[in-house]
Amino acid sequence: MRPLTIVIFLCVAFSALSHAAPRKIAYERRDDIFVADADGTHQKKIAAGASPEISPDGTRVAFNTSEDSKTRPGPERHIAVADVASGKVTILKDIPSDNCFGPVWSPDGSKLAFSIMAEKEWHLGLVNADGSGFRLVKNAGLKSEAFGAPEWARDGKSIFCHDLDNIYQIDLDGNILKKWELSKILTDASMNGGDRLSISPDGKVLLMDVDCGAEHERKNWDGPQPAIEKFDVASEKAVRVTGKNDFVWDPFWLGNDEFLCIMQKENENEPSIYRMSLDGKSMKLLVKHARTPSASAP
Repeated sequence: MRPLTIVIFLCVAFSALSHAAPRKIAYERRDDIFVADADGTHQKKIAAGASPEISPDGTRVAFNTSEDSKTRPGPERHIAVADVASGKVTILKDIPSDNCFGPVWSPDGSKLAFSIMAEKEWHLGLVNADGSGFRLVKNAGLKSEAFGAPEWARDGKSIFCHDLDNIYQIDLDGNILKKWELSKILTDASMNGGDRLSISPDGKVLLMDVDCGAEHERKNWDGPQPAIEKFDVASEKAVRVTGKNDFVWDPFWLGNDEFLCIMQKENENEPSIYRMSLDGKSMKLLVKHARTPSASAP
């Protein structure tokens, strides 16, 4: 390669890197949806709602609206997508239910999976990101509780979910590909219907919320101690990530060795978002008094 060609190539490469979009996070704070840079700076409110997840490319945030229902007990919830740059919110109106929540992006950003109340039971819903192509994913062998916290596999062709007894990997038609019994995975811990799963960038490890079985001495906490475990899919072994005195939950992978989570320290009344290393030894406060963190792809 001639010298001038090399210089031009390096200039173009440097320009591309310098103009690459900074990595973004999304989170919820007191019924509002925010985005920020990955270090927690440049916070921006973009919508009212709950359960946000930012798209892999960082340009959109999916979430569910939440308003009092006029026709039944409980909230009215619809799936919506907010454009990060403009703040424009689009409610996906072709989903035939007024009780949907917790949308999660497919790895390529083309689809959303979410929990939906339909036919008087909870199901898994799938829809294209533009609101087209809605369908239910059904399997009579899965409990309704299994659809409370879906997580896409890295191949975009299957989804992880869980109920009170098992973790499943299912295809997009609802067929069970793999099943792991929680009683064989967890020691002195359990999961509830809303506990989160997050798959590592290499697709080998699931981070999972758990409720510890051991008694704790925290006076301002009602219920079991929350913790995070990592489950190696190949070896089918799980180990605790967070410390024995830490109250940590809601994990979301950042890289193969760190993740976002929320933590509530003793004498605090609200949780905050932290960045934590996989060994649990390093943690950094990113956003105070916030929850449900997610991050765009590296």
